[in-house]
Amino acid sequence: MFEGEGMRSPYRLVAFDFDGTLADTFPWFSAQLNGVADRYRFRRVEAGETGRLRAMGAREILRDLGIPAWKLPLIARHMRGLATRDAGTVRLFAGVPAMLDRLDAAGLVLAVVSSNSEANVRRALGDRAGCIRHYACGASLFGKARHLRAVARRAGVAPAAMLAVGDEIRDAEAAARAGCAFGAVAWGYTAPEALAGTEPARLFGGPDDVVRALTGDPYWPARAPGTIEAPAPLPNGS
Repeated sequence: MFEGEGMRSPYRLVAFDFDGTLADTFPWFSAQLNGVADRYRFRRVEAGETGRLRAMGAREILRDLGIPAWKLPLIARHMRGLATRDAGTVRLFAGVPAMLDRLDAAGLVLAVVSSNSEANVRRALGDRAGCIRHYACGASLFGKARHLRAVARRAGVAPAAMLAVGDEIRDAEAAARAGCAFGAVAWGYTAPEALAGTEPARLFGGPDDVVRALTGDPYWPARAPGTIEAPAPLPNGS
């Protein structure tokens, strides 16, 4: 847990999700979705539905779109192929490169646990790929818990000293199954209000907030007094 501003967190290993957490892939995903729906015969997403779907977890979305479990591996493989085709268009969120640099310099062990391919992740990270010590990519839609546990073993870190950072409810569920804490980001696929319902250790308002919470540096980045970005509050006000 996070005790307060200015105090370094107890986590030694930070495992980031990629899509929607490090990389801004939601516009790309939205543009591909109805083509995939036509190919695999599930319901198309109509204009104006995005807000409703962003309030749901992955299982709810699958039911809403009428996607049976047996189609998931086929759809996932197809989506990874499309992601590879378009990998050159993927960009990191503003502030993510500096965040990775600062966390790495602070001595934290960084990992990426993603359903995307390692090649796609590395290409998007570019020079920052070297900040990541461990990659566990190609996870199934609901298979991240196993990958989180594997990363902790490879890093020699107990799950209690690991923080999984992601933007979806399934990321929170995977962290709970792996026995580690979950940090939610407010800028990804799932609405912050829905993520707050998972009771994360922290709901991060931006990449700078991640740095401040994990390094204990309340003034990152250097700003004029009174302009420090406030972290997104949890429902209980903490």
